[in-house]
This record gives sequence, structure tokens and C-alpha cells, in this order.
Amino acid sequence: MKSTVLIIGFVFPEPNSSAAGTRMLQLIHFFISQNYTIVFATSCKKSDNAFDLSALNIQIVEILLNDSSFDIFAQDLNPHIVLFDRFMSEEQFGWRIVENCPNALRILDTEDLHFVRKTRSLSLNSHEICLDDFMSNEITKREIASLYRCDLSLIISECEFEILVDTFKVDSNLLLYLPFMIDANHNLEINRFKSFDDRTDFVSIGNFLHSPNLDAVSYLKKDIWPSIKSCLPEANLHIYGAYDTQAVRSMHNIKDGFLVHGFVEDAFEVVNSAKVLLAPLRFGSGLKGKLVQAMQCGTPSVMSTIAAEGIFGSLQPNGFIENDPKLYAEKCIDLYSTESIWNDFQSKGFAILEQRFNKEEFYLKLVDRIKLLTKTIEAHRSSNFTGQLLAYHQFQSTKYMSRWIEEKNIRLK
Repeated sequence: MKSTVLIIGFVFPEPNSSAAGTRMLQLIHFFISQNYTIVFATSCKKSDNAFDLSALNIQIVEILLNDSSFDIFAQDLNPHIVLFDRFMSEEQFGWRIVENCPNALRILDTEDLHFVRKTRSLSLNSHEICLDDFMSNEITKREIASLYRCDLSLIISECEFEILVDTFKVDSNLLLYLPFMIDANHNLEINRFKSFDDRTDFVSIGNFLHSPNLDAVSYLKKDIWPSIKSCLPEANLHIYGAYDTQAVRSMHNIKDGFLVHGFVEDAFEVVNSAKVLLAPLRFGSGLKGKLVQAMQCGTPSVMSTIAAEGIFGSLQPNGFIENDPKLYAEKCIDLYSTESIWNDFQSKGFAILEQRFNKEEFYLKLVDRIKLLTKTIEAHRSSNFTGQLLAYHQFQSTKYMSRWIEEKNIRLK
């Protein structure tokens, strides 16, 4: 009999809109490869850009917040694994899983560490981030508490793994470094990519609901693109991304070559046609899917330190890393104009995919950890006293608040 994994989605995955959607779809494919029955449950409405999960024979279930109908659903399903999509899902439904499916392995996919992104946003252009900045952020306490309450948390970036272990002293037995998981035979397929001479223009891509992307486009428009355009008057910058706002669309200017296109169905096609991808992110966290996608397309990048974080390890990057806007523009011009530099960076991108994001390697690591936890779950939970403590207090308060909201809603009907 197949084991069942219940995914409690914060949103429906949108792999064509966001790196978070790509990440979730990769995890879904992992569980499919291990012959799990997958049920995707969410209280979120399905968007126009959502991936069709039914095409993968995944059952989709609508669940309600603060409603005991979820308890019956969870008891009947009795999953072997529950995967929480971001800590907010665990906060809302974690206590119900503990009560109704106590033997289920509870896994949290952080996507990225939200508290790192938020703290960096608040500290932008002010000072170097210190521990006090993290601790003054409410999200820090909520997210780390959620990590402790779960049996395992999937951490997408080595940098974030180090922050949790070194700065916050989280037990590494509660964590697993699991980056994007990619089919890594791209060096054998180099002939399928457009050559340097067959490409033109720059590209920037990113979901505009994600504040680092919105900031990066504004930064490009004001501080970087004018210098590039003055040296490369024939070049254009194509801006793609779902959920573009009026503020984003107002930056569109044909004369300046700053072209805002909005959502694109096939991001690989437009990135594969561009000569250089730009990612001057000034804050953020996790891994930047746009950079991995660019490597998959054989497209070198010019990026900020924040954008590059966690991507390359000890390997040389597939592009220039620069934070100063003037120097950033100069690097863009050099890369766009020099075929030898461009070809070298393209080759480095393929090596990075093979050595840093090999799907088979990380599939094995996740399989091994799940097997180990399944065998040792009682001892594992007993050794996590901090998690038990946080679960007791948080679940009691959340449980009774949820019960109160449910009772109030019933009386209002």
C-alpha cells in the first residue's frame, strides 16, 4: 500500500511565476519518484497562473481556516508525511496535525527564511545587520519556533543553514540543506542554446509580489540602466514578471529601451534569447531561481552579492558580482560586448548546475533522512525539548483562539 504525503500549501504552486513555485513542484516530483500518493490541501484560491496539479494525478482538497472539518479530513487521510509550505501553514494547521495525526512525520519547507528577507529589507541602506536586528523582528521568533516544532525543516541555502546553526544555535538534526534540484546534463546539450552572436538585449525577471524584485527593477531604472544605455544605445532591457503593478508598468519606456512586458508563459524562452540576465537585488533571502534558470538557458548574469548568495559555494560564478551601481553597469557592458568572457561564464554555469544542484544527489539525501526519522521518530522528538516546549505553549494558544473563532463564525451564520 502506498504511503501518503499531505502537502498543506500556503498558495498554489506557480512555477512560471516564482522560485517558490518551482521549489514546490520539485518537491512534488521527488515524492512522485518515491511512489507516494500526494494530496495537496490549501485554503488559498487557485490563481490563473497556478500549475495544474491534477495533471500529475494529485488530489486537490480545499480546507478552511479555523474549522474542525480539517480534523476529520486529516484523521481519515492519516498521512505518513505532512509537508508544510512555509511556516505560516504550520502555525495555522500544525496543532491540528499533532492532535489528529500524531504519528505523521512533520516537515517544513521554509522556501526561504522570511525573517532574513524582512530584516534585510528594514536595514536597507542603513547599517550592517546584527543579531539585535534579527531579534527585534517578530517574524524571526515565529519562524524559528516553527522550525523547532517540526521534525525536519528543508533549508534551501547554505547561508541560511549557517545562520540558523551558528547564530541561533538550532540543532542541525532538525535541518536538511536541500537546494533547487536540477537535471544536470547541460554540458552535453550546449549546442541547443543560442550562441553569443544569435542573442541580443538584457533581461530581468521576477514576480512583483516579491518586494526584492520590485525594488530591483526600480533600482535598475534609476541607477543602472541609464549608464548601460548610453554606452550600448542599440540594447534594450526586457522586464518580465507576474503580478506587475501600475507602478511597474509606468516604468515602460520604448525610447529608453526599458521594456516592461509583465507575465510570460515560458520564461526559459525569453531568458534563452537574451545575452545577459540582470539581478541587482539589494535585499532578499533563499536562492534566486532566476540565476539558476539563467544557467539552465546558458545565459550569464550580472548580479549583486545578495542575489549570488548560496548559489556558487566554492565554485567561480557564471557572471560578475557587483554592488556599486556604476561598477555594476560597467560589468554589464563588458559582459554584453566581450564574447570570450561570455563563453567562459556560460561554461561555468553548466559546471555549477552539475556540482551544486544535481537532483539525484539531493534526492538520496532526502530519502535517507526520511527513512532515518521514520525509524527513530520517538527518540528524535524526545531529544527536541525546545520544540516540545514551544509546541505546548503555541498550540494551546492557537488551538483555543481557533476554537473561539470557529464558534464565533458558527453563531454569526
